[in-house]
Formats: sequence, structure tokens, C-alpha cells
Amino acid sequence: MSSIPPLQTDPIIEARRHWVEHGWEDAADGMAAVTSIMRTQQIMLARIDTVLKPLSLTFARYELLALLSFTRSKALPMAKASARLQVHPTSVTNTVDRLETAGLVRRVAHPTDGRATLIELTPLGQTSVLAATDELNARVFTQPGLGAGEVQNLISVLTGFRRDAGDFVDPDVDGHLRD
Repeated sequence: MSSIPPLQTDPIIEARRHWVEHGWEDAADGMAAVTSIMRTQQIMLARIDTVLKPLSLTFARYELLALLSFTRSKALPMAKASARLQVHPTSVTNTVDRLETAGLVRRVAHPTDGRATLIELTPLGQTSVLAATDELNARVFTQPGLGAGEVQNLISVLTGFRRDAGDFVDPDVDGHLRD
């Protein structure tokens, strides 16, 4: 929960009303939807940060550790990690720098591609990602603030949006990452 007292009115509903008053009725619902998603993202990220900060992790660092933990070899080429996390390679490099400094990952030479570098999860990284996942599951993921049916509907709506926006072609039906 936030330490800031809740507002007495919904500012997004108020902004929507202003959109309509200014003659932008055709855009008012879209503005309210986009703004609501952005605010929801802020709330969710704050909840996640509350869990991860005591573990000296950010969500970006956690995501990379989790990605590595799900691979068979506990390692991935940096370019593949960038693609799977859908972030720019520079972001992965910066994240790896911080995780490497903390002893949670290490860079190793790719065994067959001299141009590639692997990011490898260390034993400390494995311990850290498991502890973080346990905390996130208990305090955020099992209690997202929506009912089970609402969660399923939200996943469906957002998956369709992401697919239609070109985020992915087809969901991986077996749900497993491929190395």
C-alpha cells in the first residue's frame, strides 16, 4: 500500500471528462484506457520494487536472472537475452554489468561462436532469483489486486493487444523457453 493518501476523485475520469468537454470525445476512452494502463504499471512496479529492493534487485535485473534460471544451461548469449527480454542490447549490457558486480552472473566466452558472449547465472544468482521469486509470488503475483476471472480476462486482452501490435507471432504452446 502507498503511504500517500488516496485522492478523493479519479484523476483519469476527470481527464476523460475534460477530453469530452474539449471536443475530443472520439479519443476520450482511448486516452482513459492508456492512462489507466500507465498508472497501473506504476502501481505494480512500486509493489515489485518494495519486494525486490531489500534483495538489492530491480525488476530488470530480476527478469534477467529469472530468464537465465529457466534455461537448461543457466546461460544465454547476450543477444538472445536482449531479444527475449525485448529490450535494447545496451540495456542488457548495463543490467549484466550490475549483476556481475554483485556476483549474480558472469560473462563467459561462447564455446562455439567467438563473437558472442554468454551470460551465465552463478550459484549466488540462482539462490537470489529463487528467493526473489518466492517473495514476489507470495506478495505480488498471487495477490495482483484482481480476482481470478479478472486476471484471466486481462491476460487475454493484453495478449491480443501485444500480438496485434507485433510483439510476437504466436504464443509458445508448451510454455517452455528454448536455449
